[in-house]
This record gives sequence, structure tokens and C-alpha cells, in this order.
Amino acid sequence: MSRGQFIPTLTDGVFLPGGDKLNNLFFCSQCGYESPKWLGRCPACGEWNTFTEAPVRSVPRKQNVRAGKVDATAKSLGSANTRTITRVSTGIAGLDRLLGGGIVQGELILVGGPPGIGKSTLLLQIAASVAKSLSQPVLYVSGEESTGQVSLRAGRLGINEEKLLCMNESETGVILGEIERLSPSLLVVDSIQTTYDARLPQPPGSPVQIRQCAQELLDACKSSGFATMISAHVTKEGSIAGPKLLEHVVDCVLYFETARHDIYRILRCYKNRFGATSEVAMFEMGEFGLKEVPNLSGMLLEHRSRTPGSAIVIPVEGSQPIMVELQALVNRTSLGYPRRQSSGVDYNRLILLLAVMENHLGIELSQYDVFLNLAGGIKVYEPACDLGAVLAIYSAIKKKQIDASAVFIGEVGLGGEVRSVPLLGRRVEEAERFGFRRAIIPSQPVDSTIGKGGIEINPVSSVIEAVKII
Repeated sequence: MSRGQFIPTLTDGVFLPGGDKLNNLFFCSQCGYESPKWLGRCPACGEWNTFTEAPVRSVPRKQNVRAGKVDATAKSLGSANTRTITRVSTGIAGLDRLLGGGIVQGELILVGGPPGIGKSTLLLQIAASVAKSLSQPVLYVSGEESTGQVSLRAGRLGINEEKLLCMNESETGVILGEIERLSPSLLVVDSIQTTYDARLPQPPGSPVQIRQCAQELLDACKSSGFATMISAHVTKEGSIAGPKLLEHVVDCVLYFETARHDIYRILRCYKNRFGATSEVAMFEMGEFGLKEVPNLSGMLLEHRSRTPGSAIVIPVEGSQPIMVELQALVNRTSLGYPRRQSSGVDYNRLILLLAVMENHLGIELSQYDVFLNLAGGIKVYEPACDLGAVLAIYSAIKKKQIDASAVFIGEVGLGGEVRSVPLLGRRVEEAERFGFRRAIIPSQPVDSTIGKGGIEINPVSSVIEAVKII
């Protein structure tokens, strides 16, 4: 028998190359990275001893991969047939904002988060809302629960839509067959880890199965035009299982961040091909499911402390300014070296700010433990909170309370200068809306329209000036 000749096997009923054995690859169980040989450490995620060997099915390339793709020839962009993007509301205003205005026809959306955080509840609420607003049915596929269990949850949420259809199935071939029969407007798959392709020898949840099933669902929704939402659990490290595989395939990535024992859930958008990224929405888990918290800043400031070490900052998530309390705690160290710990703020940023304070404010911090916390479970990925962090730490050291009516906006450079940040006017407007009377902002540049609402504007050029004002 010649090399590379295809022969039938009894393992999965398809033609396999390489004689009488399958082609084997090694896959990282954490991130899905694949290698032709075993590696001690994964070059993608850096984990040790995570590679497992698995056979990979090889099938002849088809002429048309996606159903419905008639013409695969290249065309100029000017002559290409374009369609107006139509969006469907999810029934939740905050979620529509995260998605850029609603669900786009043919969009594949990934909803990630730890078990018990509320992914299934959110997907069921969205499915019911879409089924109520459109004429076509919505198909909810659950691989983890029976239809009776899904029906019990729907009853608790007050959902009783005739066009919301549910099935308990994990095999993609059966799911795609039901899609062809029903032609749904929205497909919900809960979860991608339980879905499998029967032609592959790997178990459900393996990187190979996740990639194959996600790709099949992508091909189906792009060719037929229905939107698809899939849920995915996270690993013990807190990342989506097979993150590189799923994030590259889907159009939008939504992720729950808050711990499941908290009644509040923060949903963040990390990727969106049809809208802006880095948007957030907050939900409250109640008796009748997830309910949006429209006044996010008010909720985060509801239990603010008025003690030394507390400062109000205004980060921006996407296009939404959010007012949040930044808390600092400083103690004399009882160990041989000082501790540095941050929650919600980048640890390396904290170390940088402490070095700036030592050099420009003349404070010896080597004898202090410094703890910095952003209240409410919010995580900040921009430097606009630098000025507030410096003043909160300074306030905690001096045991003096900061003016409770003041907010702090600005980036702090290595030279101790206070630098401007984007969307400065919108941040100040948010402070005005909540009745704050003073805003300490960067001195250059200052728009003449900022502060028209009556708030006092105190521009500063350095952290030394900010400390003198406060």
C-alpha cells in the first residue's frame, strides 16, 4: 500500500491517511495549543505538564465547506453584495449597549463565566425576549440539563413563550439537523463544553471538540443568517476553557467577572466585531433572574466610606464613565519587607505610583505595608485613577480625610506630573450629576466648557500641587 493512500477504518467510519493508524497531535489542556510532539511547558500559556496526546481525524477537503456558499470566487469590495446590518434587541438595555445596539443577524456570541454565575439564566431570558419579538422560533439547546429542568427554571423566571423551543442534545449533527428543520432566528447552546462531534474520538470538552463544534456552529449561522449564543465555563485559573480557540472563532465575547456568592454580576465585553469593546453592564441576581442595575455609579457609591484613605475616581468603561471609591490602607510593616497588594488596580501600576510618591513627595514607604482596593468589584485598565490612588495613599499615611465632595481625574507620570486623560468632560459631567462640588483634574489642556454645571474645577500640573490643594 502506497504512502498517503486513504483506507476505511472502523474507528469513526471515515477515510483516514497514514495506513492503519490515526495521526496524533499533542494538545495543551489549558489553552488548546497544539504541537506535533510532547512539550514540558506550553509556549502559549506557560503551564507545565499540560500536554496530552490525542488522535486527529483527517478528511478530504470539500469543495464547498459552508452550506449555501454557491460562489467562492474573489470580488472587489465595490461590487460585493452588502446587506444592511439588522439588530434584534435582547430586552435588556445594558446588554444591548454592550453588543452595540442588539444582536446582529448571523452573529456568534460567547458568554463566559464560572459555574453558577448566571450564564444559563441570562441566556434563557434573552431567548424568551427574542422569541417574543420575532416571528421565527428560538431554539434553546441544553447539553447539561434536561428539558424538564430548563422548564422549571423558565417557570421560576416567569417565562412561557410558545416560540421558545428547547431540546436536550449534545451532538452537533443532531443540532444542525434540527436547525435545518426549524430555521430559528436565534440558537442558544448551553454549553460548548458539553457539545461534541461524533466523528471525532476526543471526549466532549477537549480542545479538539471545542474548536470543531464552534467552527460548525459558526459555519451554520453565517450561511443561514441566524444568530447564535454559546456559553463556556472557565478553568480553575479563571480563563475560558480553550480561550484562544473560542475567542478567535466568535464575533463577540461577553464575560462575567463577579464572584458567584455576590448578588451583583458584572458583564464585560472583551471583543465585538459589530460594536465597541471594554463596555460593562451590572446585573443583580434576584428571584426572577438577572435584572440590570441602570445606575451603576450610584450603586457603587451607596456604601462609600468617609475615612482617611478614601478617594473618588471616575474610570471610563467603553463609553460609560463610572464613579467608584478607591480605598487605601497603610500600616507599619511587621515583617522584614513591606507588603504591596492591590485589588481592581494593576499591581505594577501601584508599585510605579509608590516610587513616584517617594521621589516627589518625600515619603519613605519602605516601612509601610500598602493595600489598594477599588470598591465594588470593578477592575480598572486605564491610568485615569492614578491621581486618586496617590492622594488616597497620602491621606492614609497622614491619617487625614479627603474632602468628600471632591473627585480626582488624571494620569501620573514618572516625573510627578499630572497628565490629561480621554473623555475628561464626560467624567466631570458624571461627577456633576451626582452632586460633587469639586473636581481635581489635569491643568493642560482644560476645555472651557468643562465645569459649566456649577462644579468647581481645580486644575493641577503635579502631584505636589494636588496634595497642597487637598
